[in-house]
Amino acid sequence: MKHLPKHLRPRWRYLAVGIETWPDATFIRGDFQRELWYAAQNLLGDAGSADADLTVYGFELQDGVGEAVVRVRRGHVGDARAALACVSSVADDEIGIRVRGVSGTVRACEESYLRGAAASSEKRQVVFEGSERSAVVRDDALCVRLPSGVLGATKLDFE
Repeated sequence: MKHLPKHLRPRWRYLAVGIETWPDATFIRGDFQRELWYAAQNLLGDAGSADADLTVYGFELQDGVGEAVVRVRRGHVGDARAALACVSSVADDEIGIRVRGVSGTVRACEESYLRGAAASSEKRQVVFEGSERSAVVRDDALCVRLPSGVLGATKLDFE
C-alpha cells in the first residue's frame, strides 16, 4: 500500500500539558488517556471527539508532578484545550491540568515547554501537629502525609 502524498496527510499539533496531583497518586498513561477520551466524548460528542483524535504521547508522573504530550488534529486545538479542562480526576485521584504550550512537532513541544517540572518538588521532614511527618514541597505548597491521607498546606501554615 502506498503512502498518501504529503498534502493529503493529516496535520497534527502537540499540546504540552502540565499535571499536578497529590504525591501518592499512582495512575498511568492509559488511565489519563481514558479520562481524556471520556471528557472529549462528553463535551464534543462522538463525531467531534473522533475528528479531534486526541492521543496521549509522552506521559510522566512522579511525586504528584507530571507532564504529557497530547496530539490533536490541526484546527481542533481549542476543542482539545476544552476537553483537557474537563478532566478533574484520573483513577479516583484529583488532578490539575495546565496547557503550557502548543507546537507543530513533538520534539519542539518537549524542548520548548516540557522537561523540568518534576525537578521542582522535593521530599522533606516537617513538624506538623506536634510530630515529625514526611512531606513533599513544591514552591510554596506542601503536601503533608497524615495517617488519614494527604493534607495540602502552605509555608504560612507552619510558621
